[in-house]
Amino acid sequence: MAGVRAPREHGKLDWEYDSGADVLYLSLGSPRSAVGVDVGDGLIVRYDEATGEILGLTVMDLMSRVAQRLGAA
Repeated sequence: MAGVRAPREHGKLDWEYDSGADVLYLSLGSPRSAVGVDVGDGLIVRYDEATGEILGLTVMDLMSRVAQRLGAA
């Protein structure tokens, strides 16, 4: 993941939550093809392999984590 960098501009944040899989998808701009790298703790960074620009994040088990942290699990 060397050479990966933050986006050049702040733009629209697009998101989608899949309640069946308990996964939150965050995209900087419109979702597009990207390489995903699991950086640990259920967080996947998605980036453009050609430019190294980060395009989004995927958060696994979002609501399960929130419930656990809030003591509702």
